[in-house]
Amino acid sequence: MRRFIVWTLVLLVIAGGVALAVNPVFEWWQKRRQPTYITTKLTRGRVETTVNSTGTVKPVRTVSVGAFTSGPLAEVLVDFNSRVTIDQVLARIDPKLLTASVKRDEALLDTQFAERDRVKALLQQSRNNEERAKSLYKVSIDYISAIEMDQYRFSRECLEAQVKLAEASIKQAEATLSNSKANLGYTTIVSPVDGVVIERKVDRGQTVASSFQTPELFVVGEDMENSMHIFATVDEADIGMIQTAHKNKKKVTFTIDAYPDDLFKGEIDHIRKNSTTNQNVVTYPVVILTKENPDMKLMPGMTANITFHIETKENVLRVPMSALRFVPLAGQVHEDDRHYLDNTTAAPSGSQRRASEKVEQAQKRRQRVVWMREDDWLRARPVTLGLIEHQFAEIMTSDLTEGAELVTGMESLLGGPR
Repeated sequence: MRRFIVWTLVLLVIAGGVALAVNPVFEWWQKRRQPTYITTKLTRGRVETTVNSTGTVKPVRTVSVGAFTSGPLAEVLVDFNSRVTIDQVLARIDPKLLTASVKRDEALLDTQFAERDRVKALLQQSRNNEERAKSLYKVSIDYISAIEMDQYRFSRECLEAQVKLAEASIKQAEATLSNSKANLGYTTIVSPVDGVVIERKVDRGQTVASSFQTPELFVVGEDMENSMHIFATVDEADIGMIQTAHKNKKKVTFTIDAYPDDLFKGEIDHIRKNSTTNQNVVTYPVVILTKENPDMKLMPGMTANITFHIETKENVLRVPMSALRFVPLAGQVHEDDRHYLDNTTAAPSGSQRRASEKVEQAQKRRQRVVWMREDDWLRARPVTLGLIEHQFAEIMTSDLTEGAELVTGMESLLGGPR
């Protein structure tokens, strides 16, 4: 009997020890199975919406300098990268044939002047003869007949017409001479603008033929030291924001691969309406003007990595985008807030939605939900967003304050974020 009591006490002690050990183990197991949430705090700071694109650097104006006349090039006075001024001589075409044409037309003009003088002299002689005949006719009609009077009169009128013809021939010869001199002047190729020679396509001794089309000799980039253009292509989905930035005169920043440490600034010069469609993607050309090229770092053809600054707000309450993307499991959410998860049910997308539904969906995009931990549950906090960028979004209305901890994810049971 005594042994039975001893064993009973021993078993009771063991059972009590097991009971005391089970509770901590059970609690540890429960805590181990509970998710570990990753959180972040609401902060105040800068939120800026931007649009990124790429573009090509080009001169503000590119002038193609050609040749109007044909012939071999006697001189080429500039080379690649030569700085030129307006009316500076770039090249000369051999003028021998055109000089000969000018001399020929000068001789023809002198001939026409001489012919006019000869006809004038005959006209004066005819007038004198007619006056003498009139004097005799007045004395007596027997001295000269009416037929002879007609001959004198018509001879005079014929010579007067020849004088007019000679004067017209002089004008024609003068025009021909002027044309020849102009062609001779075109043998001197001059720059129409101040700029830099981007391309030289001819060499001394090369023959240019302008019979059918004007040959291109040089390409001159105008005023490249003071201003350059960047031609960007912007997707149709972003062109509305670009128009807003242009209206508000927002700045544009860009970099080039040749000078990655330099940040260049510019402004939207204009937005062209001639769209381009490539593989069902519609883009619009946007021309950016920059006046920062004193060292000629920006060269034609360079690729620019462009950022259009659409709208900026300072010192606003902002939420990380990771908190907006987080969607918890239904079992982790307090039952009072599970209806927010029901709102995430997929709706018809693409062409299946009516236009009004698409507009409504776009408007609801700013009505979002973030999650906060409360005891062992997650509670929803509705927010209305303002500016949205790739990292943060502005909170326009909410009951949240700066420093509030929001859930952005959770770690898996095996460790690490999930």
